[in-house]
Amino acid sequence: MKFPASLFFFIYCLFFYSIRVNAQSIKTVSEKVSRNNELNEVVIKKQTALVKYSSNGTIDVNVANTVLSTSSSVNELLSRVPNVIVAEGQISVLGKGEAIIYLNGILINYERFATIPVSQIAKIEVISNPSSKYDAEGKAVVNIITKQNKEHGIMGSASQHITVSKFAGTSTNTLVDFNYTKGKFSFISNYGLQLGKGRELLYTTRTRPNPNEFMKSTLTTDWLREFNNYSNFGFGVQYSFSEKSYVSLAYSGNIEDLGGTVESRNSIDNNFGNSFYATDIAKNDVLLNQFVNLNYNIITDNKGSSLFIGTQYSNYNGTIHDFIEENSFVEAGNVKRYLKKNVGNTINIAAAQADYSEKVNEKTKLEMGAKFSYATIKSGTDFLTADADVMDFELNDELSSDFKYTEKIAAAYFSYGSRLGEKINFSIGARAEKTNYSLYTNANGIQKFDKSYGNLFPNVFLNMDISEDWKAHFSYVSRITRPRYQALNPYVIYQDPFTTIEGNPNLLPEKTHAFEIGAMYKKFDFKLGYTYKVDPISGAALRGDTPDSYVLKAINLEAGHVFFSSLSRSFNVKWWNSTNTVSVNLTKSIDHYYSYVFSPVKPQFYFYSNNTFTIPDLFKIQLLAWYLGDRGYGLGSDNSRSTVTLGIERNFFKEALKLNFTANDIFHKFMVSGDYNVGQTQIYYHRTYTTNYFKLIATYSFGNSKKTAFKKSEIEQSENNRAK
Repeated sequence: MKFPASLFFFIYCLFFYSIRVNAQSIKTVSEKVSRNNELNEVVIKKQTALVKYSSNGTIDVNVANTVLSTSSSVNELLSRVPNVIVAEGQISVLGKGEAIIYLNGILINYERFATIPVSQIAKIEVISNPSSKYDAEGKAVVNIITKQNKEHGIMGSASQHITVSKFAGTSTNTLVDFNYTKGKFSFISNYGLQLGKGRELLYTTRTRPNPNEFMKSTLTTDWLREFNNYSNFGFGVQYSFSEKSYVSLAYSGNIEDLGGTVESRNSIDNNFGNSFYATDIAKNDVLLNQFVNLNYNIITDNKGSSLFIGTQYSNYNGTIHDFIEENSFVEAGNVKRYLKKNVGNTINIAAAQADYSEKVNEKTKLEMGAKFSYATIKSGTDFLTADADVMDFELNDELSSDFKYTEKIAAAYFSYGSRLGEKINFSIGARAEKTNYSLYTNANGIQKFDKSYGNLFPNVFLNMDISEDWKAHFSYVSRITRPRYQALNPYVIYQDPFTTIEGNPNLLPEKTHAFEIGAMYKKFDFKLGYTYKVDPISGAALRGDTPDSYVLKAINLEAGHVFFSSLSRSFNVKWWNSTNTVSVNLTKSIDHYYSYVFSPVKPQFYFYSNNTFTIPDLFKIQLLAWYLGDRGYGLGSDNSRSTVTLGIERNFFKEALKLNFTANDIFHKFMVSGDYNVGQTQIYYHRTYTTNYFKLIATYSFGNSKKTAFKKSEIEQSENNRAK
């Protein structure tokens, strides 16, 4: 896939033109507008800057009152944020890796963040160098900050989204949120319902070129999803004892009732002849997630010291009742059989956390805290098979399994920050975590073991104000990424007789050590960094028990190295807001266990440009374009992908009604593809998503107050992120 030359030229021109925009050009534009509109008395309001770069490497992205606020979901919103990549169920920060999600400074899980109403989001912080107060899970932090004000009254909004995609079909999103404040009480609620269709298409080839065991498999898997009931809901109440303390109770959840079919077509050529396998899976999957939070927050002195205590209970319940029709066409004849897949899965997580921040004086701050979490996971999978002629289903012991897992994590942290003179401030900290877990499964024979391990994660930050225009920073951060629970569960996700997805109970946590230096000159932001990974978690298609079968599973590689550099520049005039980033990344993965074929290392280029144009009293136009280039990482390669999105927005009735039309991924170039060689097999994959669509959004805001008083602090551990 080649990057369009016209788009490259457009981003190139925007980036370097922004360097030349200065105060004099802004003044010139203002003078021209004033002269041309003296009679009509037109006043152009300066737009809110979309992005603010901090000297410590953090990026603040404004959402409220920008075109970003018209995103249908937080997931879609994050895909439009600079340096953030959303793909294959993961949210990653460029040059750092997978990120964990926080809401108002408190960790939440993937399911929870997906239910946050975009209309309640004020801004997003992209923290590439998280301190010890953040969970050690995850290599970066995306902190979502909601609107928090104190005016009394009613506030609410109702939004209807209609999405049309040639690739997937039509879907709708209905979103409603309501807030009420009176006296010391605040109440907040929200509900969202998604109906319609979605699609994902995966094309894969697996080739063993060795003549003695030649095999080529051409596999196409098409997920044709029917959203029978994708809904999220939540409500909460807060009581403020005073301006310095409050207690809040919140309940939220989401339902995913998924139907539709998965069509798998696998053509296999080998030394024995040709065969073809067609598998159709009728999906009947229902997932119910529920969360309860009870939190207390108090400011303990006039200096701003504070104490936070939070508890949470999370419950995940999932059932799968899939009916599978399988047709095999081989030289000996045609064979048909049926399978039933019944799965019950339950996850319970209880967590408690306390954080204390002591502001010693104007220059010195001490933070400390502790948390404890307890998780239990149980799942049972029954596969029933029957021949087409008999239709008498019997239990298939090889595909069926039970899985039990319990985990306890205790953690404590401290962070000390102060100043050295007038130009240097620093912060040192550490986080200690102790993990105990036990695992039982009878998949592929009974496996049962208990493990315990402890880790210490130090970090160091140094910020220097060299002059009024020059600022610099240095950071060292150590982190850990534990396997997701389902990645440990070896139960079978069936695609066809020769392709399954299975967990790996032997997965180890991934540890990273990240270094970064950065400099800011006026409105330019420059970063240079290096990350070293131990036991990095990856994935591969490995040969199964039969000659032509393959198992897709998560694995640990030996080590990984990531080098990155980036240059960013934003500018804001009265009619044009632009954010631009150029980045270069170099990744090298190392492994000698799984018989990978080593390949060249190739740098990856990233270009991002987000532009909003305001036509006074008429509408706003947004043009977003980004490009992520080819990458060679030593064990394989990834192909480039890009996105061009165009949107137009207009307000009516004194901004009570907002209409937005968006053409997303206009050229449908967001596709994840690449290749690698492992275990004497050459593997190529190409995955297509529902990113090319047209969307119409109508949002109506009502109430006698434009602000809400609810401060929804949530306590949630990284264990919830791993529940997905």
